[in-house]
Amino acid sequence: MGHVLTYVLHYEGKFNKNSLGAVSEASARAAEIGGESHAVVVGGDDLTDELCASLGKYGAQKVFRAKGAEGLAQPVIDVMSKVMDEQGCKYALFGGGLLGFEIGAGLAARKNAGVTMEVTAVRAEDGKLVAERPILGDSKISVSRYKDKGIIIGRINAFEIRESGDTAAEVIDVEVEYSPWSNKATMVQRGEQRGADVDIEGADILVAGGRGLGKPEGFELAEALAAAFGGNTAVAATRAVVDAGWYPYAAQIGQTGKTVSPKLYLAAGISGAIQHKVGMQSSENIVAINKDANAPIFEFSDLGIVGDLNKILPKLTEAIKAKKAS
Repeated sequence: MGHVLTYVLHYEGKFNKNSLGAVSEASARAAEIGGESHAVVVGGDDLTDELCASLGKYGAQKVFRAKGAEGLAQPVIDVMSKVMDEQGCKYALFGGGLLGFEIGAGLAARKNAGVTMEVTAVRAEDGKLVAERPILGDSKISVSRYKDKGIIIGRINAFEIRESGDTAAEVIDVEVEYSPWSNKATMVQRGEQRGADVDIEGADILVAGGRGLGKPEGFELAEALAAAFGGNTAVAATRAVVDAGWYPYAAQIGQTGKTVSPKLYLAAGISGAIQHKVGMQSSENIVAINKDANAPIFEFSDLGIVGDLNKILPKLTEAIKAKKAS
């Protein structure tokens, strides 16, 4: 049987949303290949029986709890490696994020397993799991199959959180002999989730920025334009931009981000890859600004402007201010 194991990150008594999405996905896919969905949690006394058992709502049948430095990759790798061996887990599934990438890569090396990152879909095929990930600027889909064990690491927001019932998971404490290097690092400070207060789904006007803005500071032009519009206006971004750390993940639009339908969608420096298109194509009016006249976004825009956005956005901002002042 191919049991599927997930790592569930927690903080201040709450589980990470991407981790819960991974548990939900693991439960659905494990059932399709005749296996079970198991989860690993690592931390201190805040991992109560009640909290761990609550993962059963998302489909986890067993939760393996270990004492250790929560939020660090190496201790988790030790725990997951032990559980995979003892429970016969064929796959490990992660919900994305930097920690998921680090743990997944380390676990793949430890178990000599195949690994696929930036996965957007997982499916069952002939009793085994198959992972799909976009490639070539999200224009094509690559399919990964595994000879033995498989480590599958999703993109941020790739897996939907689904509550499958009220059954409590079985909580099992695991004693682990950590590797000599696993506890050398210590957590100095934990950053807050970026952009938790960004609301783009309810906005009437969205000013969205892509790599064409050139650098993180380029978003100041988008923010100035949004401020000029006023009212229910917000700033959004593409996946490439948020992955680069230029803007908060909460502002991401696309297949693995949020789906929006504002009255006006102004795209600045966005090429228009299919993964982005599916998140904003239902906008009432789409205006695109790009220096590349052949950018795909012009194919589905209501108005296209070919030119330097660094010159166009400030002029547009001033024009809107002048119009509102008259």
